[in-house]
Amino acid sequence: MPLSIGIVGLPNVGKSTLFQAITKKKVDTSNYPFCTIDPNLGCVEVPDERLDKLAEALKPKKKIYSLIEFVDIAGLVKGAHQGEGLGNQFLSHIREVDVIVFVLRVFFNEKIINTRNELNAVKEKEILDLEMALKDISVLEKRIKALKQEPKERQVLEKLKSLLEKGKILAEEKLTEKEKGFAKSYQLLTLKPRIYLLNGKENEVSSQGFFEKSKFPFIVMDVLTELESSSFSREERKVLDLAEPKIDDLIKKSFDLLDLITFFTVKSDENRAWNVKKGSTAPQAGGIVHSDFETHFIKAEVASWKDLVEHKEWAKIREKGLLRTEGKEYVVQDGDVLQIKTAL
Repeated sequence: MPLSIGIVGLPNVGKSTLFQAITKKKVDTSNYPFCTIDPNLGCVEVPDERLDKLAEALKPKKKIYSLIEFVDIAGLVKGAHQGEGLGNQFLSHIREVDVIVFVLRVFFNEKIINTRNELNAVKEKEILDLEMALKDISVLEKRIKALKQEPKERQVLEKLKSLLEKGKILAEEKLTEKEKGFAKSYQLLTLKPRIYLLNGKENEVSSQGFFEKSKFPFIVMDVLTELESSSFSREERKVLDLAEPKIDDLIKKSFDLLDLITFFTVKSDENRAWNVKKGSTAPQAGGIVHSDFETHFIKAEVASWKDLVEHKEWAKIREKGLLRTEGKEYVVQDGDVLQIKTAL
């Protein structure tokens, strides 16, 4: 399954425009609240120059980038945890995503309806945080009442509930692995990693210092400009002296938040990029390619993508001693090219 990123925010802050810029998929961005009712879904390729260079050197029939799924969800309002606006739909749609992008409005445009009376990214963040926390508290309260015979789990859930009631965000708390396990099993919204996207130009942002001081992962992006330039290829951007898409920064921050790295597989017909958690072993990486590769793993032949680009043939890097044979304990590194050998 691809990495899944949910795009959330108050109505009319630029969520659907961001989605359109990312996926180049036409969606409804009409100028009224709740124009997005069902979530828009779109998968996009993750740019990777290493895969491009491998394909140039090895000439496969095709190259396949890893994918990210973006989910654009209806705008949230106060009281969403109680069903206000489209709250219940909103909150259920983001339970499955890996990362949440909070789109916060900092741009001024009197033609775009603002459902609030001010531009205040910090207040918007607080509204989103509060609604998610209140929904999580509701989930925990129901479960705690049902846990009469399981005191250990009940104790953990009561701690999580107490943290939320104190205004804490679980993703920012130092929880034990056991506590994280219970929280994940209930798909608690405040446990999910988040990135704050300040939608506007650099000179429109007055709250950047708050996010810097708080050490929150954030990015400043003029979403409309990103949309207007999204049709240009990378080559055209270079010719026109346009900056690289900031959406690439968003993807990179998402990878960093989830501790993801990329490895590659190469065959005559296909070169492909795969994502795996940092610290994963070779059998676990093999399982990403095919479940049988983890179960029946024997060994992995490992090369550096740079060596393969330079010498262009697997046989040549073997001759030069640049090919390593690794066993079940090998920890995969970012940029490894793997050939998994199994008992099948």
